[in-house]
Amino acid sequence: MIRYQLSSSNPATHYFEVKIIIESPDPAGQCLRMPNWIPGSYMIRDFAKNLLMLQASSGDELVEIKQLDKSNWRLEPCSGPVSIEYRVYAWDLSVRGAHLDQTHGYYNGTSLFLEVMSQSQQPCEVLIERPAADYCKRWKLATTLQRVDANPFEFGLYRASDYDDLIDHPVEMADFTPIHFEACGVPHDIILSGRFSCDEERLRSDLKKICEHHIRFFGEPAPMNYYQFLVMVVGQGYGGLEHRSSTSLMCARDSLPQPGQTEVSDTYREFLGLCSHEYFHTWNVKRIKPTVYQPYDLQQEVYTDLLWAFEGITSYYDDLALVRCGLIDEATYLELLAQTMTRVQRGKGSSRQSAAESSFNAWTKFYKADENAQNAIVSYYAKGCLIALCIDLKMRQLSQSRVSLDDVMHQLWQLRLESGAGIETHTIQDLICSIVDADLHDFLHLLIYTSTELPLEELLATVGVELTIRQAGNQKDKGGKPHEGPLPAVELGAFLEEKEAGLAIARVREDGAAQRAGLSANDVIIAVNGLKLTLAKLEQQLLLAGVGELWKIHAFRRDELMEFDLELIAAPKNTVVLQAGEQHQARKDWLKGD
Repeated sequence: MIRYQLSSSNPATHYFEVKIIIESPDPAGQCLRMPNWIPGSYMIRDFAKNLLMLQASSGDELVEIKQLDKSNWRLEPCSGPVSIEYRVYAWDLSVRGAHLDQTHGYYNGTSLFLEVMSQSQQPCEVLIERPAADYCKRWKLATTLQRVDANPFEFGLYRASDYDDLIDHPVEMADFTPIHFEACGVPHDIILSGRFSCDEERLRSDLKKICEHHIRFFGEPAPMNYYQFLVMVVGQGYGGLEHRSSTSLMCARDSLPQPGQTEVSDTYREFLGLCSHEYFHTWNVKRIKPTVYQPYDLQQEVYTDLLWAFEGITSYYDDLALVRCGLIDEATYLELLAQTMTRVQRGKGSSRQSAAESSFNAWTKFYKADENAQNAIVSYYAKGCLIALCIDLKMRQLSQSRVSLDDVMHQLWQLRLESGAGIETHTIQDLICSIVDADLHDFLHLLIYTSTELPLEELLATVGVELTIRQAGNQKDKGGKPHEGPLPAVELGAFLEEKEAGLAIARVREDGAAQRAGLSANDVIIAVNGLKLTLAKLEQQLLLAGVGELWKIHAFRRDELMEFDLELIAAPKNTVVLQAGEQHQARKDWLKGD
């Protein structure tokens, strides 16, 4: 048994204090290490950078610690039990790290707990103490770790089966609001932490529908005995990270349903989609996972070309589940799907990088995306979602809706239950061909391993959905529905942000008018044709302008004033709208999951 103890003498300093007791250290010198990344977020984060004041003792004697590299240490040999103590600086308000102040404490085990090498398979206990400050007296504690002597939502002793289990149960400590419900007999709690207003009954009802849909989709019983949605409510923020029996979420206050509100707002719809996405991960990636993730090597990058499936297929089902369980209607779902298509369509990267390449390079090109990302890469979330759509509709077309991607996911889950084996690169493709009883390997290769345009229009037509594409109305136009008002014939080819100094260029589209003129990301436009313009006025000017019109642009690059001659070019058609035709049985089967 490896024993951990967690406390904080002063949360306002943002320090967690950690103690580890190792009863039988390695007689040759116990090694310790800190994870460098967290499962589900594929970027090296070097969590050891926040560790300080590391010391060890055995009895009354200090034990020397030698650092081997950025995240590994070795103790000098000692015969008796050894105690390790250190602090962790926790000031990362995200779902990936750790955060501690006067309002709450939150952590992932990957940010706090050193791994005891050669004893990683040992059971672990962690005593989580209430922080010492008076303002923490009202705090409760939420986690899906197994309680030993603690009552629900209380500080105390918790247990994990091994180190991997220990770091896969995030913890929230605050004066939070728990909202309880059961889904298919499994108890669930929504933990709302922060300042917010919320229609709790509506949130309970809506998440219950989503959870029951996913459990029944894969088949009862659910793989967990208890589940938590840990929600940090902030002024502005969005994100989620999956765990084996919980998810950490961050949302803005206006993402929650408000008392008296009857419609599904865009922000609440987005939040429901996020909850659906992370809950679907309980099966797809937390249990059905690539072989290279069994087990995770948290010291270095672990490469796979399958993230298009584990994130993309999950992205496909997150909103599809909302329409299948009645939280949104058909038109709303098609709007969301068209917005995903628009995001892919607007980036040059979709014609330069395949979904498999995007998956493999997640560690650098996706998670470290820069201002040129739209010209260089494609998101394996968005492109993977559209690949899943193509696979689903193709299988339904060939089988007259007898089989679909649903059956692929069901069989992947059964394979996981029967063998526990991981997924190889070819597993999903082979399974698709087997289920539909047709050789689709060339079709699948085209979707996954090339940057060829996806056959979305023809496949959507098989379920009575028409795809049209038009120019963007303005920067805020995300697609998905017809634009109200006139459409500009020309475009600037740059995404602008209003700043006090002028219009800052966030990014430029390759071969667009701005790039052709020599403008670049981070340039600040101060005048167009001798006049200072707001973004709204600039967009009005674009509506009145024609192809070939010349504009004189003055902009600052760093602290240097520069002049550019810009020739307006035709606005590309890159904004997708989907519209359902007359009633269609195949569309009904698709959207109802029949």
